[in-house]
Amino acid sequence: MKYRRLGKTELKVSVVGMGTWQFGGEWAKNFEQAEVNNMFAAAKDSGMNLIDTAECYGDHLSEQFIGAAIEGNREDWIVATKFGHKFHDLFERDTTYDPTLIIQQLEDSLKALRTDYIDLYQFHSGNDEMFQTPGLWEMLEKQVAAGKIRHLGISIGSNQNIFQTELASSVNAKTIQVVYNRLDRASEEQVLPQCIKQDLGVLARVPLASGFLSGKYTEQDAFDQTDVRSQWIDDTKRLNAIRQAIEIKKNEVSQDVPMAQWALAWVLKNDAVTSVIPGCKTVEQVKSNAAAGSLETVSDEHPQACEL
Repeated sequence: MKYRRLGKTELKVSVVGMGTWQFGGEWAKNFEQAEVNNMFAAAKDSGMNLIDTAECYGDHLSEQFIGAAIEGNREDWIVATKFGHKFHDLFERDTTYDPTLIIQQLEDSLKALRTDYIDLYQFHSGNDEMFQTPGLWEMLEKQVAAGKIRHLGISIGSNQNIFQTELASSVNAKTIQVVYNRLDRASEEQVLPQCIKQDLGVLARVPLASGFLSGKYTEQDAFDQTDVRSQWIDDTKRLNAIRQAIEIKKNEVSQDVPMAQWALAWVLKNDAVTSVIPGCKTVEQVKSNAAAGSLETVSDEHPQACEL
């Protein structure tokens, strides 16, 4: 595993982290605590130290699984979570950025995660008006001063949201989370260059393009209706993504490297990217994801590279 400095923070994060939306029950699988424990044990053994979760992956359900899994070695992990959404039911959310309500979300996240601090607290995909909610960032700074939050970040909803990215440093946000993968390169135009300019850490979410870059899907495959991907990926998008992935595998992926590992390493070659945060449903997937962090194409010469 390789490690990189997370933007202007002192944190050194594994280039491959754990994305944990799946633990909230919206990816066609419900988890038991023992399964989650085994996955985090495998992640730790592989050198991973970064966890990305959110308040609305279930009603703090993902956070609860994580809190129980890492309670015995909390200091070994860098925990990133988010604020701004309230889970109600499968695929249903309310959105709020009212400072008073966000304080309650923070307390609920701390309780679920069984910790007294969060390493990275991220604005969660709100629009630009929500981003400018009066008193929001001032309240968050007070929580940083109180020690409940170590660092602030922004998870942008649009891959081209340059407005929030440009304002990151002005609100003391030190990271940007953005969708970036071989099938979706929109952030290369403005967002990633701006992150380099401000020395912002970049967490690349959906690095496997919602699983299409795993190489396992054929044109006959479809998502279960209990899988959140069925809500935003229609048949046209599904077929197009699968066909693109097939061509990429044929023309760009070495035969001796699993496509999923290649796809993660491809993202990590970009100088702006600090870490990828793929999801996983099994111990085997955790180990496969982690292996991408040691591929030769993941350079030790990265501007944010560091040693633990």
